Amino acid sequence: MKNDRVYKILFASVYPMYIQKAEKKGRTKEEVDTVILWLTGYSESQFKDQIEKKSDLQTFFDEAPKLNPNASKITGMICGYRIEEIEDPLMKKIRYMDKLVDELAKGKKMEKILRE
Repeated sequence: MKNDRVYKILFASVYPMYIQKAEKKGRTKEEVDTVILWLTGYSESQFKDQIEKKSDLQTFFDEAPKLNPNASKITGMICGYRIEEIEDPLMKKIRYMDKLVDELAKGKKMEKILRE
């Protein structure tokens, strides 16, 4: 899997797609923000800074304050890959984020998505 191209994608270009996916299914931008902040440990202002400075996905995760300790509970298939089998740590984090937004769009309850 050639991951370098994925790592250079700007978070600011992916984020609106996450919002659009969620909103099409009746969820909100605030809920998308909640799951991303839960995963990454960013505060709202730190998160906005990442968007404004147009961080790529690698930088977005490299600068994340702390990956949520419950992130390892995120399992299943996303984009044709089983998350628990992804060996590359950065790709795993990206797929965690994809999976959280996917679960949100599928109508899962927030408590379940956040693995509380």
